[in-house]
Amino acid sequence: MNQNPAEDSLTQTIIQLIEEKKPTNVKQLIDLAEEKTSLPEQLIIERVLRLQSQGKIKLKELPTRPVQKLATYLKTKEAYWYWATLTLVAATTLTVLTIPENAYPMVYLRYVLGAIFVLWLPGYSFIKALFPEENQTKKSAKSLDPIERIALSLGMSLALVPIVGLLLNYTPWGIRLTPIVLSLISLTTIFATAAIIREHRNLLRKEIE
Repeated sequence: MNQNPAEDSLTQTIIQLIEEKKPTNVKQLIDLAEEKTSLPEQLIIERVLRLQSQGKIKLKELPTRPVQKLATYLKTKEAYWYWATLTLVAATTLTVLTIPENAYPMVYLRYVLGAIFVLWLPGYSFIKALFPEENQTKKSAKSLDPIERIALSLGMSLALVPIVGLLLNYTPWGIRLTPIVLSLISLTTIFATAAIIREHRNLLRKEIE
């Protein structure tokens, strides 16, 4: 099957880098190709694996298992926190918008989920996006231990929620229940999605190191 011009150019670049730069490992080759082409790391990794399988290049330190795609990573136990976060967001939205304040005792469920939604989830997802969990045994210098992650998550939630309220105060919707809930849903979902993508990228780097 013929490659399109972009694929052919990437193939030639990889082969040229091997001949000229003589990288000592796969990670170095990926970094060189990413710097020279500005293409996504995932695309470069897949191309290196394909060239190796076709016998066009020979590198000793290729990954021992297939590169895990994001869709596959989302089905692993490491991604459970992401689905738990989205589930809590959905459950909180449902209870806050459907359970009246005078509906005892169901209103206590609304209070509990609402407290988690306001005091924990926004900050937790934001900290996860800034400092993705390390999946390897050896933690990097930038990783956080559980106590630090909990403290930062609570503190960041207490900082983000007032900022959301302040911004809503200058919009036509004002500081009302529905706009606040929808704004926090958006923030939490965006931060959590960014965090899971960064975790996946870290996993790819680990596989080629």
